[in-house]
Amino acid sequence: MHGPALYFLVSAAYAGLALWFWNTRWRAAPAAEGLAPAERLAVAAPLALHAWLLYGDLFLAPELRFGFAQALSVMLCLGVAIFWIESLFLRLDGLEPLLLPLAALAAPLPALFPGMASRGLPASPEFRFHIVLAMAAYSVFTIAALHAVLMSLAERRLQHKRGRMLNLPPLLTLERLLFRLIATAFVLLTLTLATGALYSETLFGRVLQLEHKTLFAILSWATFATLLAGRWLRGWRGRTALRWTLSGFTMLLLAYIGSRFVVEVMFDRS
Repeated sequence: MHGPALYFLVSAAYAGLALWFWNTRWRAAPAAEGLAPAERLAVAAPLALHAWLLYGDLFLAPELRFGFAQALSVMLCLGVAIFWIESLFLRLDGLEPLLLPLAALAAPLPALFPGMASRGLPASPEFRFHIVLAMAAYSVFTIAALHAVLMSLAERRLQHKRGRMLNLPPLLTLERLLFRLIATAFVLLTLTLATGALYSETLFGRVLQLEHKTLFAILSWATFATLLAGRWLRGWRGRTALRWTLSGFTMLLLAYIGSRFVVEVMFDRS
């Protein structure tokens, strides 16, 4: 079985797990909190295969191809990995039906959209380090955004008393976890922008290229900086925090993935 088929196998496994967790976490009250050992193993299997496929395509291939498809696939792979690790220490029940369908959609994208060749970049350790930081930031922000959506759903069910309540920690506990995720991702995004500026200076002879992906990345950084400052100085929480989180995440997606999608798919430059 070759690479593209394996990507679709990973996608099918994620989709099956998403259905399982939707039935066991959202439709029916879970018998126990957290992932059962068999569930943990079931998530780890496609995750390991997904990571192995991406590693081969991005680090072992003769030329580097890193477009929107690779970015989304890496982002969701790391997102599932972060969730898997975090769930060892924290209750994240209910996040699985939100995260795994996205992983199922993103996993096979590199097989469908091979991306643009970046000649001369694979030998650059600066570029690889920058990419790793960027994808880590994207992934933690993805978990934070999904966490915000889950909090919003739980809050609405609590207010309107409609439907079965999700088996989640108290909203204040979820809120503290959300801001911990955002603070971690903000540090990673700051390092991403810093290494991007250094790399741009090395390659192009100037600190930053004035282009829309740089603009959206800086706007996203400013949005999350404002959110964290508002939390610390004014105690922002609830819907205010959720709106700022989702706005910052949207701008972050537009920064690289949106631009690469337009170039590779709409303009068909692969």
